[in-house]
Amino acid sequence: MENKQKLVSAISLCRKAGKLVMGFDAVRESVFGGKAALVLLAADVSEGTAKRMRRTCEDLTDCLSMPLTQMELCSISYKKVGVYGILDENLADLCKQYLAEEKEEIE
Repeated sequence: MENKQKLVSAISLCRKAGKLVMGFDAVRESVFGGKAALVLLAADVSEGTAKRMRRTCEDLTDCLSMPLTQMELCSISYKKVGVYGILDENLADLCKQYLAEEKEEIE
């Protein structure tokens, strides 16, 4: 649970730094433009959206699922958003680290 909060804080930091893109179309553009260092999907994003975004990211950038729902992420996005793009490599690494810790905690 603690790692979930760390992940929320890391994503919030990305937003404050101006390195967060939200929404399917905006994230897709950042991936194709070579700007996205990491794409994150909310836990409750639809299967179709997840499949299309993973296909978009193929061979371009990592696309990972988060253990956070769209409602849990509303404190960052102020609305329900299921697709997030991180535009900074260091911030992307921080998010990956918290995701890995959360996965270890579950297992």
